[in-house]
Amino acid sequence: MLRKVSTIAGKELTGFFSSLAGLLFLSAFLGVTLFVFFWVETFFARNIADVRPLFQWMPVLLILLVAALTMRAWAEERRAGTVELLLTSPTGPTEHVLGKFLGIMGLVLIALLLTLPLPITVSFMGSLDWGPVIGGYVAAIALAAAYVAIGLWVSCRTDNQIVSLILTIVIAGVFYLIGSNALTSLVGYRTGEWLHLLGAGSRFASITRGVLDLRDLYYYLSITAVFLVLNRLSLEKLRWANNAKQVSHKRWYWITALLAANVLGANLWLGQIGWARVDLTSGHLYTLSDATRSYLDELQEPMLIRGYFSAATHPLLAPLVPQLHDLLEEYAVAGGSKVRVQFVDPHDDPKVEAEAGSHYGIRPVPFQIASKYQASVVNSYFDILVSYGDQYQVLNFRDLIDVKQDSDTDLKVELKNPEYAITTAIRKVLMSYQSSGSLFDTLRQPLTFTGYISADDKLPKQLQDAHTALKSALDDISKDANGKFNVAMKDPDNDAVLSTKLTREFGFRPMVVSLLDQQPFWFYMTLSNGKRTEQVPLPATMTQATLKNAIQSAIKRFSPGFLKTVAVYAPMNAQRYSTLRTSLSASVRWLDTDLKSGQVPVDADMLMVLDPQSLDQKQVFAIDQFLMQGGSVLIATSPTDVSINQSINGTPVKSGLEDWLASYGLTLDKSLVMDSRSGALPIPVERNIGGFIVNEVQLAKYPYILDVRGSGLNDSSPITSHLGQLYMPWAAPLNVDAEKNKDRAVTTLLQSSASSWLSSSTDLMPNYEAFPQMGFASGAKQGPHTLAVMLEGHFDSAFKDKSSPLAAGDTKDANAASKSDANAGANKTDDKSTNKSAPPIDSVIQYSPGSSRLIVVGSSAMFDDQATSLITQSLGTHYLKPEEFVQNVVDWSLADQGLLSIRSREQFARTLRPLSRESEEFWEYLNYGLALGGLVLIWLINRRRRHQRVARHLKLLAEV
Repeated sequence: MLRKVSTIAGKELTGFFSSLAGLLFLSAFLGVTLFVFFWVETFFARNIADVRPLFQWMPVLLILLVAALTMRAWAEERRAGTVELLLTSPTGPTEHVLGKFLGIMGLVLIALLLTLPLPITVSFMGSLDWGPVIGGYVAAIALAAAYVAIGLWVSCRTDNQIVSLILTIVIAGVFYLIGSNALTSLVGYRTGEWLHLLGAGSRFASITRGVLDLRDLYYYLSITAVFLVLNRLSLEKLRWANNAKQVSHKRWYWITALLAANVLGANLWLGQIGWARVDLTSGHLYTLSDATRSYLDELQEPMLIRGYFSAATHPLLAPLVPQLHDLLEEYAVAGGSKVRVQFVDPHDDPKVEAEAGSHYGIRPVPFQIASKYQASVVNSYFDILVSYGDQYQVLNFRDLIDVKQDSDTDLKVELKNPEYAITTAIRKVLMSYQSSGSLFDTLRQPLTFTGYISADDKLPKQLQDAHTALKSALDDISKDANGKFNVAMKDPDNDAVLSTKLTREFGFRPMVVSLLDQQPFWFYMTLSNGKRTEQVPLPATMTQATLKNAIQSAIKRFSPGFLKTVAVYAPMNAQRYSTLRTSLSASVRWLDTDLKSGQVPVDADMLMVLDPQSLDQKQVFAIDQFLMQGGSVLIATSPTDVSINQSINGTPVKSGLEDWLASYGLTLDKSLVMDSRSGALPIPVERNIGGFIVNEVQLAKYPYILDVRGSGLNDSSPITSHLGQLYMPWAAPLNVDAEKNKDRAVTTLLQSSASSWLSSSTDLMPNYEAFPQMGFASGAKQGPHTLAVMLEGHFDSAFKDKSSPLAAGDTKDANAASKSDANAGANKTDDKSTNKSAPPIDSVIQYSPGSSRLIVVGSSAMFDDQATSLITQSLGTHYLKPEEFVQNVVDWSLADQGLLSIRSREQFARTLRPLSRESEEFWEYLNYGLALGGLVLIWLINRRRRHQRVARHLKLLAEV
């Protein structure tokens, strides 16, 4: 049987190429495919390294191709009267059906093979994820098989090739349109979900995402099998022509119906199986990550995840609901009995709608939609609730979707990174719930509090009271510790070995109140779990409540599951960083600080300093001492302040951190980096069209917006290894002194390309008339420049062996007051007055532990909303890479890398590497040439085979 089937398949292939019609069909298919890819979908303007445009149009192109290939398969046999000969030949009808099916599938495979140069060339232009490409070709083959089976059945039902062509297009088109957005947008999402399951096009889109699902593959297999069986029945009916009805005829109908019913019914059974699938994407974008599963494993109470979705919603949002449905079901499976997933339509239940609005603040959003008869506004729900204990988080459509506008009329809406959004919400409610409980519930190892405090007779009066308050605070904490909190008090004044050890390991040294009171004493606190030790910072006012809060904040750093706090210093106009604030607030607590007290808030786990300008010594001291305590500090600074109004200008500024950074071997050049590999800037231009002046906004290369990618991103650091690409506006180069940092780990995080140079000009406005390519002249000396660096290890304080700026400032005031009192003959101030205005303690931590991290970014505009908005306009989609970079830094610094691993699975990070117009034309015309070369190769192979066949036949005739 196999031999007969293969012979018939070979005959079909040979017959197809016996004339130029075969090559014309393939040429038309390739021509339309390339035209759609480069012109209709504007591949280079999209700037995304994928071949999604190819597969978006593939179902429609395959309908036309397959209809053309199958229209003559049986119709020509019937018209020529040879079908009766085939049915009475030794080769049975089943062999003929399968042979023709495989022969035409061979032609489809050749057509698909000729499109393979497209993804290959794209892989040279950017970092292509081959998973969706493989999935796309598998889906194309499966869909083509279903279309071929339909076409063969139609061709068997008529002797007119044109009728066969039209009917095949109609039937295959119906299967495609059933699940299309154009149809599902007319019904509710529940009905739309059923239509998606029936649609050949929607199943195709699911596979081309890079997920091979058994349900989707079997769907195509079932359609193929049913129509092949119908084809076989049609041939059998031709054999019965003009014969009387017999029992065997009914038997054929019953067998065909039962077989079709079983094959199609298996789809309903398989629809309940969601685990039988393979995620082909790089990084497994559509599979729950280990980080998500680890957060679900931490659940101690039942968690509710509820999706609020309206039946009538915006047509661009409706196709996303089934995807979220499948994803949330995976959360239910991974969480087991601890996770309960529900899907509700608040419009169907007034009680549910009232609870959503009053308790969770979930309210419908008005969307303007257009139906068949009129345009209207519908109030629709598109929200996800994550509830755990008394904590909850709500995600709306803005948190879940990504909108990309390719043109004024072409708007695309896709899920952004739903797992990251949902898992972030789970993490936040989990940590907030645990924060409201006992500090020691999640503590894995007992902690030891050690107070290095002098005897009361050596302490100043205010610290004697603080010592008493500390004892009371420790007693309160110990009561709730369940034996996991130990307290030890040591006096370094009586132990020279201990005092030397404290100075050597922690940088502690005896304190003094001020220059007027040089009596030394010790008052330090540490917390240890046996593996690591952290200092407990002294609060500004040392009462029982503030000391207890400082110790509890330190305990949270040892306990997993608590929401971390990031203290942020930003300029007065903090609204410049609203996007960053919103993004970070989803996973950490944002705490504003001006550092003017000379201290970082005691509950801060990390410090961010954004665009510092003219910092005073107290503010620098606060940053320094936080680093000395083993903290992580992120500084985004530049010696040039950029203002964007009618023009773009740079103004030299002083951050106040120049000397402090220089003490650690870090200096920022006063110039800015320019790079030919750059982003774009929306520039207004005037065009003369037939005498009319038209104002337009065009995108032009702007070398001050650096396009950092490839080798510019450190692939060995989890902070940058999965960013894919990052735009960095108006950045200054960082110089690292290797000698000063020889004992620290130095990691270059961001670097410009080899085609970058430096410019000291303050006029940052491009002149495209004088310099059409980039708006500026290229620099002579080009090479890569460091843009961001991270230092890890031990740091010596810049205030080492110096008096604290806190005490120094008050000493001047004290001296002035002393002279004034002497001249006026004033009496001494009473004790109460002295205690109220007690000077701060002169305490300087000399050097840091090895856990300290200092990250410096040479751009103060990188996280600025205005700069981000400019880049967003040029891309046509929300640009959130700077926020992702900061989130990676925060997660890495706070040793919470679960979200970092999920965030790196972002689907829209793969862009084309920068290409000149000449390079774009080269790759485009190369694809045209490869397609033409493939057709020529097929023609040559077919010509050679034809000559060989003729020669063989002549040889046989000669022998006769």
